[in-house]
Amino acid sequence: MTFPYPPSRGGTQVRTFNLLKYLSQYHQVTLVTQQSPDVTEAQIHDLGRFVSHLQVFPRNDQPYTNFLTKIGRFAQFLQSGTPSNVASYYSSELQTWLDQAIQTGNFDVLTCEHSVNEIYVRPHWQKQLKVVLNLHSSVYRTCQQQLSIGISDHPNRDRLYLPMLKGYEKRLCQKFSEIVVTTQEDQSQIQAYNPQIPVQVIANGVDLDLFPLRSCDPNGYQLMITGGMDYITNIDAACFFAQEIFPLLQSQYPQLQLWIVGANPAPQVLALTHNSQITVTGRVPRMVDYLHQATVCVVPLRSGYGIKNKTLEAMAAGVPVVGSDRALEGLTIDPHQPQALRANQVSEYITAISQLLDDPSLRAELSENGRRLIEKNYTWQRLGADYEAVLQKN
Repeated sequence: MTFPYPPSRGGTQVRTFNLLKYLSQYHQVTLVTQQSPDVTEAQIHDLGRFVSHLQVFPRNDQPYTNFLTKIGRFAQFLQSGTPSNVASYYSSELQTWLDQAIQTGNFDVLTCEHSVNEIYVRPHWQKQLKVVLNLHSSVYRTCQQQLSIGISDHPNRDRLYLPMLKGYEKRLCQKFSEIVVTTQEDQSQIQAYNPQIPVQVIANGVDLDLFPLRSCDPNGYQLMITGGMDYITNIDAACFFAQEIFPLLQSQYPQLQLWIVGANPAPQVLALTHNSQITVTGRVPRMVDYLHQATVCVVPLRSGYGIKNKTLEAMAAGVPVVGSDRALEGLTIDPHQPQALRANQVSEYITAISQLLDDPSLRAELSENGRRLIEKNYTWQRLGADYEAVLQKN
């Protein structure tokens, strides 16, 4: 179970932390999680302030680089039907604690935050209490998409994995009384597995205190890409934009700069700085401080399902966004009063970004419309209430 604090660690942590923070205002919440080596005692203490009881178990992060070990993990997947990345973090100690806790009958609802934690959920628990899966995104669909556009790190392996991942995802859904997803696309996919299981859409949100609206347009020629730069989807997006689109824009705007802002940049992302007008920052103290300096935030994702925190956060900060279909998934963009500009092809990115660089009034319109959309539909206060309603529904 991914340790959900601080919420700046990533999308999984942002969603889990903000939903439990909301629920803890009105309910007794017990959080069971695992401490990876990078989690400090201070962070455990801070997280404990947001829940009634915090139960933490150690997680052993072991690299699997040995060829024979990888073969063994694949064989285990074939035999058990559980992906190796799920099984490898399994804690029998955590399972024992959870089994005993459920037997006490002291809990009304069990939520499983992210599908990788389903391994701890017993199918028969549905008879004792409500069991809800908060499915942050479909692993099967993500793998399928990465193969289709040619960005999989291990295409031969993933082609073998794909049908097994679909079967795994289909089986795990049967354990739950109800399932929550972030977009209608994921809802359609999961509902197809079993039409009898209720599947509700609850998007991601933004903490508006952490992402305030910027006070003014910085003007200039500053583009920005955000996200964890050790994740294949973000690596592909950054390289695609920096190599195929940014040089074309540079020819039109010689003073143009591109900042790639996000933790743990992979070697291929660091290599992009061979272009002297591209800066790779690594982890920064506060993402919003960098967003406020950007003329345009570009979200050039070519893969990845679910609603994107990076898109929501940029819009909340008042930064004009140019994003792909994947970047804008789950958002209804009004073409007459746009909250963002959509682009998928190279020429579409060139057109949209050029329009924004040349037109301060268009930037102001997107800034205002984007922030208004977030305030109306994507605050954790609103989404937390929606989640609470699912958990309390009979």
